[in-house]
Amino acid sequence: MGNASSSQQTAQSETSTYFTQEEISKLKSDFETGGVEKVKSLLKKKVKELDNTELNIAVTGDTGAGKSSLINAMRGLCSEDEGAAAVGTTETTMEPTGYSHPTLPNVRYWDLPGIGTTQFTAGSYLKEMEFKKYDFFIIVAAGRFTENDAKLAKEIKRLGKEFYFVRSKIDADLDSMRKERKTFDEGAEMGKIRSDCVSRLGKAGIPDPTVFLISSFEPDRYDFPRLMEALGDGLPSIKESVFILALPNINVQIIRKKREVLVKRIWMLAIMSGGVGAIPVPGLSAACDMGILIGAIIDFRKGLCLDDVALRILAERTGKSVEDLKAAAQSFLLGEITAPIIVRMGLGAVAVTVSVVGTALYLIPGIGSVFGAGSSFLMTYSILTKALQLLVECAEKVLAVAKGAE
Repeated sequence: MGNASSSQQTAQSETSTYFTQEEISKLKSDFETGGVEKVKSLLKKKVKELDNTELNIAVTGDTGAGKSSLINAMRGLCSEDEGAAAVGTTETTMEPTGYSHPTLPNVRYWDLPGIGTTQFTAGSYLKEMEFKKYDFFIIVAAGRFTENDAKLAKEIKRLGKEFYFVRSKIDADLDSMRKERKTFDEGAEMGKIRSDCVSRLGKAGIPDPTVFLISSFEPDRYDFPRLMEALGDGLPSIKESVFILALPNINVQIIRKKREVLVKRIWMLAIMSGGVGAIPVPGLSAACDMGILIGAIIDFRKGLCLDDVALRILAERTGKSVEDLKAAAQSFLLGEITAPIIVRMGLGAVAVTVSVVGTALYLIPGIGSVFGAGSSFLMTYSILTKALQLLVECAEKVLAVAKGAE
């Protein structure tokens, strides 16, 4: 009884992540008056909303601060990759320059000229840079943060947006110190740099600022992973899920956070894909919407950086071929997804159906118990749950190969 209660609480929490209380009430009402078919329309609208949610990230700082390198690192690109932000060029434009995510075009990163390179005040700067369209700001400095940086941060805060201070090129600074000194303590030196940044920002009027020390060329080290976590935590739930899926797979923790995001979509897709009638496995293709199932698995691959574009970018960086990376993953799910593959997944899903019943029965608070163990809903739910788990394992294997190559 305790396990069922725990599953219900978890599922209800996941439901409220994407739905307002008003939408949850409408789900219940629609089901009571029109059954599953009426519920499907709201779910289709919500899935479309998730797919079309835009995220705009503004990165600002003076010329040479490392804005372009940070934008590339957040997109999983190197400076030589197609579509990468140009690195090391002289800043000549006063206009924001946008860069789309390689596989998620609704996510855009904006390179804004540093306020020190313009004639604008902090207030007029934000107006000229179209402040309202950005979800948050990253203020980058390669050395000391300036009074202009602090003024900009205060103006951003006044207007109700989040901002983050990033001290870039920490790897170069530490390497120089390491070469100059007989004894060197990396942690202690990072602490000194961080304290200096915090102190100077404090004197400029920013109380208790958090400063992230990063290297855009080593995104799995220093404060880069902590920065990515902080950026996601500062967003509303739907945009946070979009941001997490847009992250490069720099460590296992990010892959597992992506799994948490994707698993929350499975129950919606399952209701959209099937009805509630009992079905035999041979009738799987008729009872479940193959288009939704195939599309979901393709979207899972994209979110987990297992699509061909992401694998090609990774292959170029590691010196391996896409075929090598796919071979390391050892999964039929990285090839073409067809109806026979879905049926094959369905045959395997029968064995795991019982294990997901406890969760699936409570996915929609108040109405979820209608879905029985023999429903096409549960079959679809099982298939997608199994597919996601296999793809997460693939992503972890590919990450291990990439780290080994690097």
